[in-house]
Amino acid sequence: MTALPRGGRPAEALVAVEASIEDRWRLFLDEYGVAAGTKEETDLAEMVVADTSAFEWRVVDAALIRLSCAECGGELGAGPTNCGNCAQADGFRFAAIEIDRPATPPGTEHGLRVATAVARSRHRYGVRARCGFELGLPGLLEGELPGTPQAQACRAAINKLTEEECERVTSFEEVVRLSSRRVR
Repeated sequence: MTALPRGGRPAEALVAVEASIEDRWRLFLDEYGVAAGTKEETDLAEMVVADTSAFEWRVVDAALIRLSCAECGGELGAGPTNCGNCAQADGFRFAAIEIDRPATPPGTEHGLRVATAVARSRHRYGVRARCGFELGLPGLLEGELPGTPQAQACRAAINKLTEEECERVTSFEEVVRLSSRRVR
């Protein structure tokens, strides 16, 4: 599990999404009759990563968690930004299938997947991107998708924060409160 230093609702949402990834992987293993912790599980994860476009995104993310990068030795797709193999795997992650949950706006699942990838591999993204995506996790998990004007307003407010503030805030309300005190 990824520990999110931010805390609050974003950290709780990440825990919930990671649990959904693990739950989906367990179902996937059952579908293929594969036991967890076996060579067959590793082989199945390698098969998923070989063609990420054939599988649902939670299955792809779960497969990546279970594989080590041959180049850097880290979790595949989550290694240092200068690892070409991880960069490629991280890019292929986004070819996976996204199925919006019932009663959610189209694109909510894509937003949730991107926000999850950013929160789980924080070192691969800038401080302001991390702030926006991590703070967006709870709403996306609840089926809310911000419109363009709302997203642009949040980004403008985040851009007024210091990097330290970006790492510390735990809600968009806090971002608005801090950013309203300054002009940039």
